[in-house]
Amino acid sequence: MSVIGFDIGNESCVIAVAKHGGIDVILNHESKRETPAVVSFGDNQRFTGATAAAFATSNPKSTVANIKHLIGKQYKQVTQHLNSLPFTTTEGPRGSILIELNYLKTKWTFTPVEILAMVFKHLKLITEKSLEADVNDCVIGIPAYFTNTQRREYLDAACIAGLNPLKLLHDGTAIALGYGMYITDFGSRPTVVTFVDIGHCDTQVTVAAFQEGNMKVLANSFDPDLGGRDFDEVLFRHFVKEFDEKYKIDVCSNTRACVRLRASCEKVKRVLSANSEAVISIECLIGDTDVRGVITRDEFENLSSKLLDRVTIPCFMALKDCGLSVDMVDTVELVGSGSRIPAITRVLASVFQKEPSRTLNASECVARGCALMCAMMSPSLQVREYKVEDSFPYSIVLPLPNCDDVVLFPKGIPFPNEKIVTKTGSNISYFDVKYSNETEFSAGISPVVGSFGFGRSEPAGAEDVEVECTLMLNSHGIVQIRRVKMMANSRSLNLPFSDNLYVTTTRDELCEARKKEKILAEQDLKVEQIKDQRNTLESFVYDSRSKLSGAYKTFATDSEKEVIINSLKETEDWLYEDSDDGSEQDYTGKLKDLKKLLESVEYKYQENIRAKAEKALRDCIAKYRLLADSLPASNKEMVKHECTRAERWLNNLNLDQHLSPTSLSDHYNHAIKLFESICKDKMKSKPSVPRHDEPVDSNQLVDSDQRGRPVDSDQSDQRVDSDQNDQPVDSDQNDQPVDSDQSDQTVDSDQNDEPVDSDGNEQPLDSNQIVSNTMPSKSEAKSS
Repeated sequence: MSVIGFDIGNESCVIAVAKHGGIDVILNHESKRETPAVVSFGDNQRFTGATAAAFATSNPKSTVANIKHLIGKQYKQVTQHLNSLPFTTTEGPRGSILIELNYLKTKWTFTPVEILAMVFKHLKLITEKSLEADVNDCVIGIPAYFTNTQRREYLDAACIAGLNPLKLLHDGTAIALGYGMYITDFGSRPTVVTFVDIGHCDTQVTVAAFQEGNMKVLANSFDPDLGGRDFDEVLFRHFVKEFDEKYKIDVCSNTRACVRLRASCEKVKRVLSANSEAVISIECLIGDTDVRGVITRDEFENLSSKLLDRVTIPCFMALKDCGLSVDMVDTVELVGSGSRIPAITRVLASVFQKEPSRTLNASECVARGCALMCAMMSPSLQVREYKVEDSFPYSIVLPLPNCDDVVLFPKGIPFPNEKIVTKTGSNISYFDVKYSNETEFSAGISPVVGSFGFGRSEPAGAEDVEVECTLMLNSHGIVQIRRVKMMANSRSLNLPFSDNLYVTTTRDELCEARKKEKILAEQDLKVEQIKDQRNTLESFVYDSRSKLSGAYKTFATDSEKEVIINSLKETEDWLYEDSDDGSEQDYTGKLKDLKKLLESVEYKYQENIRAKAEKALRDCIAKYRLLADSLPASNKEMVKHECTRAERWLNNLNLDQHLSPTSLSDHYNHAIKLFESICKDKMKSKPSVPRHDEPVDSNQLVDSDQRGRPVDSDQSDQRVDSDQNDQPVDSDQNDQPVDSDQSDQTVDSDQNDEPVDSDGNEQPLDSNQIVSNTMPSKSEAKSS
């Protein structure tokens, strides 16, 4: 079971994995810890992550970013925001948002859920590559302010990507879990910590109480439309106005210029976090106009004063919701990608009357907390017992005609939770559920939770019936029906019920999205395979041209060179001029044709290498045969025997004709080294002598015909089948230890040509074993 935590940010994502050694952050394909939440569409390939982010400037109209901020939004309520985006959007079914893009020479439309699924899929592939295992189960971090619809869309996107979310965990809860799990020195009373998370597009404040072995979320508060990008936007508007006055250019009229300026403003904001002044300089922003500007930190803070005031609002709201005063807060932890602005730290210090701490990793703490929660839910890892009580940030009600709404789940209630609701009437077939305070939601977010229908089976003569419905706020923070019962005439009957009828993605649309994702994935794979074939062909062209002027120069005739060089030139021209629409078969076909042209030249070159290597081995054999004449009789015979064996191996050698010149040369060099090594051992070996501390057996005589080898009288009549001399020895026996009881055994006289192992002079060694250790066999030569 995978133990993965995903933090899906508006700008970037982080993946964490729980292992036996702790929580690790997974690096992406570029070896970075954060992966951009960006998807871009080229002419014939889709790009995701860091690769897609590189196209944000060059191809802005086909690059989708900040997708998290579009999840669950209604088109008509956010048209002003959509008009500022570089890509085209239209209204879809049920008032949803559709993104229009040109891809594969046709117009494609995608929902924000489908784009989010592509981001999930990319993160899934990164994780699987890193862990070398399939990944399905995970925990996903979400903002606490997400509504029922937004939570369901996250689950839909994960489903399209092939993930199985065990839990949607509030960002603030994930941060608090990662904080409290590793601290064990809490006092007798609960320790209250306020976590302020300022992300790219939102601000969340979570108040949690910690004790040994448990934590409880006391309150959640937020501003869904206040984040780091709003501070970027302040700088953007400032420089748009400055450049209009200074250079007479309208940046907003050019989509590409807007993207470039916004990217530069984000860098300026980071510079101002550590410096009192920052310079912005962009070449050819519009046309040939180069722009340059300077801004100080004080100017930036004055421009951002209204945003800084808004940071304090969710802080006060969170304290109010949990009924705590500022002096009851023990610690303030500041996290999030937008939290590095010094002015924000000063504002929070004035609110809480204490300096905020930064003990947590600002960008990774959500993902780490999610991975930790996944580990707690996983049977494959053992995590110390730790109780987490989460809090739901909204009040959910059941609207009733002509009377007050019935509160199902009050704000701040722990969840999962259940509520039983009873309605009496003669025509009850559905329940409508909504959030109580519509003003808590940003533009484009519907306050409707859902509509649940159920079947009716009216008892005869019944006018009013009583319907009892059990509603559940599950672990994802999603409302669902568990059961419906009808009570009439003292009888109880279970009724069938439907899923939530208020949806933005139907089951048919979800199925269609899976099919679309499969088509896109197949196209991505196809293009990558074509790229690999193109790179192989390109490398072959350059390598062949280099060899013709180098190693192959003397082995190719002038006519052969002319034909090959012309073919290489034609292939190179095709690669750089006409291969944009080339298929995999086109590249493999041209590669095959070029290889065929070079076959004769490569054969002559290889035969030359073979001849030189074979001569070197024969010269080595001749050298040691000559040296053997100056050795004692026993050593002489052993060395000469090895020379004969090596010569016989060489004469019978049949190497694979398709071996590369390098492999061929290496093969012969390896054989020479082994041959020299064994011959040197035989030259140094000494004939066996009886031990001084043991009596010499009269039967152990040195026979002159045995050339210094002892003959055992008990084995004098044993014969070794000469046909076995060339039988291969099992390689598994090469390392078998020699039994000390065999140290005095002699060898039959028919084996007098067999060499003695230098490591054990009294133990005879099969000559085939020497060959197997010295010279590669035919099959080994082919495998090389």
